[in-house]
Parts: sequence; C-alpha cells; structure tokens
Amino acid sequence: MTERTKGTLLAVLRVGIALLIFVLILVNYDRLQTIDVRALAAAQTTLVAAIAVILGIYLVKSVLFVVPAMLIYVSVGMVFPPLTACLVNAAGILLEITATYFLGRFLGGDAVHRLLQKSEGGRKLLQREIGNSVPALLTVRALPVFPIDFVSLLLGAARCKIPRYLALSLVGILPRVVLFTILGDGIYDYIPVPLLMKFAIFALPVGAGAYLLWFFIKKRRKTEPDPSDAVSPDTQ
Repeated sequence: MTERTKGTLLAVLRVGIALLIFVLILVNYDRLQTIDVRALAAAQTTLVAAIAVILGIYLVKSVLFVVPAMLIYVSVGMVFPPLTACLVNAAGILLEITATYFLGRFLGGDAVHRLLQKSEGGRKLLQREIGNSVPALLTVRALPVFPIDFVSLLLGAARCKIPRYLALSLVGILPRVVLFTILGDGIYDYIPVPLLMKFAIFALPVGAGAYLLWFFIKKRRKTEPDPSDAVSPDTQ
C-alpha cells in the first residue's frame, strides 16, 4: 500500500469518526443531558465500582461532549465524602482532557474544525489562538463559559505540547471543580461571572502588551553593541 493510499484512507477514517460522533450526539443528546450520575454511582455495591462508573461517564463526555460538566461535579460531591469526591473528579478531569486531546490529535485540524463549526461554542473557540498563549489558555480553562472538551479537541488538533497542555489545563480547571464538588451548584451565587468576564477581557490585552514590551526590550539588548567588544586605543 502506497503512502498516498494510506493518507487517503486515514483522511476518510477521520471524517467518518467525526461524523459518527456527531450522529451519536444527535441521537443521544437528551439522554446525555439528563444522565443521572448520582443514581448510577449509588447503585454500585463497592467503592471501586462506583468510581469506575464515574470515570466511565467522564470518558463518554470526553468523546460526546454534551454531558453537563457541573452535573458530574455536583453529583460526585453528593455520592462521596468531600476529599474522595475531589480526588475522583480530579482523576476524571485528567482522563477527560487527555482522551479529548488525543481525539483531536487523531482527527487533525480539518476534521476538528468541521466538528467545532457545528456548535456556537466551537465557532467561538476557532476564533481564538489559545494554544500559543499561556494567559489565553488559562483564561479559557478557568472560566466555565468555555467548554472543556471543545478546548481540548482544538488544542489536540493544534498539537499543543502535552506537558504544558496538561499542567495549564489542570491549574485552570481544578479550582472550580473543587468548589462545585464541595458547594454544589450554589457556588454560582458566590461567583460574580460578569466581573470575571470583564477581568479576563482586560487581562488579555494587558498580558499581550507586557509580552510585546518584554520582546522588544530583549531584542534591543541583543542589537546593542557590547562595550567589552570595543577596541581599546592602547591596542591600535
């Protein structure tokens, strides 16, 4: 089999998987949106089985995207003691962002773009260069308005470096996951979302300006002659 044929088959496979995901989302949308995470976990007879069910739900969410994230966090917080619930949700988040990243990496840029174009949240993400900016990546991870899985899919397609991707993703996501796990959906009563949005909008240009200032200062220092390289009159 030639390389050209392999490339064609791989492209067809990527498109086919993207279409399959889209069809599965359409067919199971209502069921996934109202999945009873608490009942599924509570029905298990052992702690290990309950945790396995939760991680399985996270894995489904990583591929089909539409399971509400807050529904999982709050339900896990109701099933397990606080510390166990936080650890389970942290493990689930790590599994979710890893699986979706590699899905995006496999599908590639074109397939991911077509998939994201089918939702409003995906279209908004396509307009942002989040993979090349630490402040931008932290912002989209920290604010609940940006879907976790769409961001992971996009960064996987862009082949963002995995250590940086995982570290920044966890730093941005875990604080709100812990809050949702412990306080439930009542946390929205304590979070001034409009204020956070204004702060994020203000922080991005400030961060970009600071980066440009640092870049030009560094460039100028490189172009300035080194005084030690000057020729001494005694040596002429």
